[in-house]
Amino acid sequence: MGAQWKQKGREAAAKTKGKIFDKIAREIAAAAKGGADPSANPRLRMALEAAKKASVTKDTIERAIKKGSGQLDGGVQYDTVFYEGFAPHQVPVIVECLTENKNRTSSNVRVLFRKGQLGSSGSVSWDYQRVGQVEAMPPGPLTGAGAIDPEEAAIEAGAQEVELDGEGGALFYTEPTDLDAVAKALAERKWSVTAAKLAWRPKNPVSLDDEAKRAEVEAFLAALDEDDDVQALYPALA
Repeated sequence: MGAQWKQKGREAAAKTKGKIFDKIAREIAAAAKGGADPSANPRLRMALEAAKKASVTKDTIERAIKKGSGQLDGGVQYDTVFYEGFAPHQVPVIVECLTENKNRTSSNVRVLFRKGQLGSSGSVSWDYQRVGQVEAMPPGPLTGAGAIDPEEAAIEAGAQEVELDGEGGALFYTEPTDLDAVAKALAERKWSVTAAKLAWRPKNPVSLDDEAKRAEVEAFLAALDEDDDVQALYPALA
């Protein structure tokens, strides 16, 4: 969890597959603003991969692309907005939102941060690094005979760093401008890329050994993640 707010956390918090679909559809619509052709739009291509992984319906995907690219009357214009602050016990967190109504989103986030502390721009991001993040599964085992070496794959693909995700895969960190190139290079080496995005990586994650305190932080993050406008959370939690 220290590396990112993982998808399994989102699934537990969302409670219904519909919420997951809505978040992915928003990302598709926002990405489609840059063009409806995924071969020429890396962000859209990765959004479509996420949709495929989550089994989002074809109709939902096509409608989201048309909305974002202006092919439908009354298309929605989503803006990306970041909020910074602290979860309970002074755990820094950056909240990434996609919204068509900034006033509504700001109001909702302020309410959700009542159990924490909402900060101003730059209040916690100074202790984060803006990175490209590629989640991928190896073409073979990571341990034992014939094990795949993630560090070797990172070097060959042009990633700056790699760490295991604890679920059989790996997280590759890149310069933001190298994100698409590294994702493509990993795919060429038979890694199964499940997600590729720009992310915020904490430089000094906070350790919480007290189970009750950690549960309080996780409940706070889950409540944030349930909000329809929240797309991603980046808590500095080890």
